[in-house]
Amino acid sequence: MRKGKNMKSRQWYYRTGVLLLLCLMLPALEAAAESDEEIVKKSLNPVAAMISFPMQFNQDKGIGTTDDARRTWINLQPIIPAELSKDTNCIIRTIIPIIKADSPDPGGETESGMGDILQSFFISPQDPVNGWIMGFGPAFLYPSARNNALGADKWCAGPTGVLLRQESGFTYGLLFNHLWSFAGNDDRENVSATFLQPFLGYTTKTYTTLLVNTESTYDWKNSQWTVPINIMLNQMLKIGAGQPISLQLGYRTYTEAPEYGPDWGLRFAITFLFPRG
Repeated sequence: MRKGKNMKSRQWYYRTGVLLLLCLMLPALEAAAESDEEIVKKSLNPVAAMISFPMQFNQDKGIGTTDDARRTWINLQPIIPAELSKDTNCIIRTIIPIIKADSPDPGGETESGMGDILQSFFISPQDPVNGWIMGFGPAFLYPSARNNALGADKWCAGPTGVLLRQESGFTYGLLFNHLWSFAGNDDRENVSATFLQPFLGYTTKTYTTLLVNTESTYDWKNSQWTVPINIMLNQMLKIGAGQPISLQLGYRTYTEAPEYGPDWGLRFAITFLFPRG
């Protein structure tokens, strides 16, 4: 009889202990979920105060006089935030393209190497302003291309900015810049180009994001639009000892492009995320 009572007593202690442990774990589990949600939101925010390193593989097809040429490039895009004050950050976004471009003419040479580097500096309030996240500052294009086929061979500068909102799973906004050339090879055409990137995304509870944007450029010197529409699927997950990464797979179609420009393209990207703490 005593043995049965001892067994019931142990079971009661075990159940009570498990219940107390679950009660203690709930806040931690809730905080972890919130933390993962915050990481995903920051990964979609161009001016988030989080170090990240996207590596983006792109390929455009349907280029040239016979639509057989391809252009392949990898964008290395380190994003580094710097705290200017308790209220303001400077977000440094750098795009380093590595390009392989077929000649648009049959039998022409394929060119490969580094393209021109674009670097943007966004001065951004740490807290949203009336619900809007924003950042504005200068952008610079450096003539780092290996040869004329891969870059403008011009030093360029101009304003850049981003304005976005995140609520109820949605992320939407606009990133833009305008670049003018001010120095460089006098034999090359001057640069005056506007870049517009409106975007809309929705993130599910499993941290999957459907994202639609256009990365449009208007060339003021040649009165020419280039308008790709991108449809992308992002997934945030953790690898190794909890290292968060974001994987992206996308398709794009060009609604407007220069003569002999691309018809469609693909994108794959992996982004390493380094949240604070």
